[in-house]
Amino acid sequence: MDSGVGMPVPNLFRPHPNLGDAVNHNFVASEVEGGVFLDRLPEGAVLRVQTQNRAYTLVNRGNGQALISGHPTFCPEPVLVHIEGSNWGGSMLKASFIGRGMHLEFRHPEHRTIMTSCIVDVRAA
Repeated sequence: MDSGVGMPVPNLFRPHPNLGDAVNHNFVASEVEGGVFLDRLPEGAVLRVQTQNRAYTLVNRGNGQALISGHPTFCPEPVLVHIEGSNWGGSMLKASFIGRGMHLEFRHPEHRTIMTSCIVDVRAA
């Protein structure tokens, strides 16, 4: 999309009339806080995800999968997981998204679904 002066206009979420105010607010807040869609990154891309309690390293393996490490119990060494996305501490999930102010949710082959503490920062490594 073009603004008419040669500047691209971002494709931002627009509140939907069929969604509640809290849901619309969460989606807008996730765009303001920032984050990344894992499925839009090239395979092999490395992310550093800092949560309130841990620092994780993710290596994108494509198709929603990533190698993750950084938790002393669940992933002290890299383990292949499926990244579900991020949530706001409840059951509403923003699929494939890793966002600041949200909780990363992933499916571990041994420990099932894991949700991290709140994400403080997401950076390319």
